[in-house]
Amino acid sequence: MTFAPEWLALRENADAQARSTELVDALRETLVNRNPLTIRDLGCGTGSMGRWLAGRLGGVQHWVLHDRDPRLLGLAEAGMSALENVTAETREGDLTSLEAADIAGADLVTCSALLDLLTTDEMNALAVACVEAHVPALFTLSVAGRIDIDPAEPLDAAFQDAFNAHQRRVVDGRRLLGPDAPAAAEEAFVAAGASVRTAQSPWRMHGDALQSEWLKGWVDAAVEQEPALASEASEYLRRRSTASVVVHHVDLLALPGAV
Repeated sequence: MTFAPEWLALRENADAQARSTELVDALRETLVNRNPLTIRDLGCGTGSMGRWLAGRLGGVQHWVLHDRDPRLLGLAEAGMSALENVTAETREGDLTSLEAADIAGADLVTCSALLDLLTTDEMNALAVACVEAHVPALFTLSVAGRIDIDPAEPLDAAFQDAFNAHQRRVVDGRRLLGPDAPAAAEEAFVAAGASVRTAQSPWRMHGDALQSEWLKGWVDAAVEQEPALASEASEYLRRRSTASVVVHHVDLLALPGAV
């Protein structure tokens, strides 16, 4: 699955405002005296995570940017290389089969809005790889399956349930975690022997361009899952376009026992 650069640009500010700085503070304490830092960013997109995190970690950093989309990798590498004290390289390919050997030597593995696209087995394997390689993981903005819309109306629950079911769909024989990702990630890292902290990282929107684009995608996915909602979709979109919306996410910091 790939994402348009325009969508990633639209959401970057909301992502930056939502991510937990408390988890970064806790992470930074474990990285003291590591200079330079080598950071692997999984599903990097255009480099949003790196642009948000690099300055918060400080020091000299080398980012290894992983993605399946070569166009996004080019944008990410250019953006990250422009940052002070940061170098970057890219890795194009599948992220679902990384092993400990693939991330050995890194000081940190990160991702943003990625875990819902994994399966349970892939999530378990990623956790084991990070712990076996003794590499901390900071995974942000995993969708939690909860949307708050104010003022509320009865159809909200129907569209939310349909969207969540769509996120758990089977794609090419793989059942995606969707909104089960935060719990699955925590369970996987704890089972692998890591200590885990989580934090809420909600988007908050009120009638802006991000809300308009997100709401259209949310409703379209719900209708694809439950075609009976199609007759309600147009008017529902019109009514909700000026509402206040909170999209709940979860950030996770996992520290292997050896860190």
